[in-house]
Amino acid sequence: MSWGKLLQPDLVLGNSILSLTSGIIQKHQIKGLVLDVDDTLVPISDSNTSPELSIWVEEIRTITSLWLVSNNLSQYRISRIAESLNIPYIFGAGKPSRRKLKKAVDAMNLPVEQVAMVGDRLFTDVLAGNRLGMFTILVEPISNNMDSEFPNYGVRSFEIWFSQLLGASLSMSPYSLMPGNKK
Repeated sequence: MSWGKLLQPDLVLGNSILSLTSGIIQKHQIKGLVLDVDDTLVPISDSNTSPELSIWVEEIRTITSLWLVSNNLSQYRISRIAESLNIPYIFGAGKPSRRKLKKAVDAMNLPVEQVAMVGDRLFTDVLAGNRLGMFTILVEPISNNMDSEFPNYGVRSFEIWFSQLLGASLSMSPYSLMPGNKK
């Protein structure tokens, strides 16, 4: 499989994870979601979830299984976020490694094709999900672009540019299924 295909999300939302609705999930026949944490659910500099995120989780959990899989090495921070949302979690995942993603999918007892990897990074979240055969969803980071303490936005911009150079199509139009993908 080419690098362009490995870095190609199945769905690109032009907004945060909060724009991933139950209708979108049902349309793509997704039964489980593996969620990245840093800048997907909460800003990397924060350990508290927002009321809006809690409401979103409560709505989405009625139609799909949820797991948090984070590369973050702080078990304290990730467990605190997971416990506040009442979602099982894995920290220190080492994405784009597939091992911890597979562990979460197996725990859901679902076929990998029915589980989506949702994250804000191409070279970790999307790459890991595609390598495992998951449906992949790229969301906009939830963090403030002006957060100079954490330079992820420059890295993310580079990832988008480089992925497009390799052939990935990353149209940021909300709710669009990317052409030529798995579904």
